[in-house]
Amino acid sequence: MHILITNDDGPPSDQSSPYVHSLVTSLQAQGHTISVVLPHTQRSWIGKAHLVGKAVKPTYFRPQPLRTTSTGKLTNSGTTHTSPLPAHSTEEEWVLVDSTPASCVQIGLYHYFNDRGPIDLVVSGPNYGRNSTALFSLSSGTVGGAMEAAVCGMKSIALSYAFFDRNHDASIITGASALSAKIIQYLYDNWDPETHLYSVNVPLVENVGDRKVLWTHMLQNKWKSGSCFQVVDVPPDADDTPEDTENAIRKQEEKLGKAELRGNTDGVLESETNSGAGTPLDRPHVRYTHKHFKWAPSFKDVYESVEESEPGNDGWAVAQGYTSVTPLKACFMHVGSGVQGEIKL
Repeated sequence: MHILITNDDGPPSDQSSPYVHSLVTSLQAQGHTISVVLPHTQRSWIGKAHLVGKAVKPTYFRPQPLRTTSTGKLTNSGTTHTSPLPAHSTEEEWVLVDSTPASCVQIGLYHYFNDRGPIDLVVSGPNYGRNSTALFSLSSGTVGGAMEAAVCGMKSIALSYAFFDRNHDASIITGASALSAKIIQYLYDNWDPETHLYSVNVPLVENVGDRKVLWTHMLQNKWKSGSCFQVVDVPPDADDTPEDTENAIRKQEEKLGKAELRGNTDGVLESETNSGAGTPLDRPHVRYTHKHFKWAPSFKDVYESVEESEPGNDGWAVAQGYTSVTPLKACFMHVGSGVQGEIKL
C-alpha cells in the first residue's frame, strides 16, 4: 500500500528524531510505497495546530542509508536541499516543511506524490517517547498529525516508541520498527469502521516482538501538582530552542521511566514538581508583579496516575513492557448522558 509518513520530531537526527528512518526502512522492506513529509524542525507538543497566516516553504531531505555503527547504534543522517531532485532521479528524497505535523499531512495528501497513486494510510511517528494517557495525547503533535488525517477521511495511526533508557541499541529500535510494521498491516487489514484512528505505543525493550500486544483504552488523568509553568528570571527573548526544551523533557521521562521499570516512582524528581501555590487575592485592586514563565510540567503526575490506575489502559500496558493499541475518535466526543432538548433558564 501507499503510506504517508509524518512526525513531530523532524528529520532524522540522533538527538531529536532517531526512529523515523528505521520505520520507513521496515515498511519499505515489506514492499510498501512510502512517501514522507516531516516538519523541518522539532514540533512536539503542538497538537493538531496549523500556523495561521504563515506561508509554508518546503525543503528536501535526502536520507543516507541506515547503518549500524561499531558501537551498536543506528546512524541517522542526510542532507537538506532547497530544490528537489530531477524527475529522472532514483535517489530517495523526503519533503520537509516549516510548519506543523497537521500541516505536513495536508500538504502530503493533496500537494505531492500524485504520480505514486492514492495514499491508503497515514502514519504519524514514531514519536521519540510515549503518547499514552490523556495528558500526553491531548498535546501530542504525533497524535495531532493522525487526527488531521482522520478528519480528512483517511485511515491513520499515531505511533510512539516509549523509552525507559535513551541508550538503546540498534537491535531494540529495529525490533520496535519490525513489530510496528506488522501492527500497521494488521490494523489496516482489520480496520474497525467505528474507529477514526489508532494510537499505538511500542515500548523500547529487548525482544518486544515476543511480548504482548493489547487493546487498551486511554487513561484519563490530570495535572495535579499545580502549574505547568515556572517563574524564571530571564527575559522572554532568551528562549530555549524547541530542541533544548524537548531534550530536557526526555531526560525527565528517562528518569521516571527507569523508576517505572523498578516499579517505584516515589520521590523521583521532587525538586522538579511545581507546587502551584499562590497568594490569595485578599485585598481589592491588587497590582500585578511582572514575571517571566517557562513551560516545565511535572511528568511525575503522569507516572503516578498510571501506578494508581487499574489494568487495561494504555499507560499501564506500556509500564508492563507491552504494546498498547487504542482505538480513537477524531473529535471531542459529547458526554453520553442523554442530555437533549432546549435549556430553559
